[in-house]
Amino acid sequence: MVLIIKAQEIRSMQNDALVVKLTELSLELGIERRKVAATGVASKVVKTRELRRTIARIKTILKERGVAT
Repeated sequence: MVLIIKAQEIRSMQNDALVVKLTELSLELGIERRKVAATGVASKVVKTRELRRTIARIKTILKERGVAT
């Protein structure tokens, strides 16, 4: 299950940990998108939305820190 990671929690994490988390979430998002494409039914729309938002939060904070992803 996807946990909503708040910006405050993300800011407290190190850059290396954020890059690893970003990779994990991106893979999970890909899996969810493939499930929707295969079945044609978006059963977990909320999960997909939260994945996208969390990925965006991480990318934003990494960009603020000047870390290339």
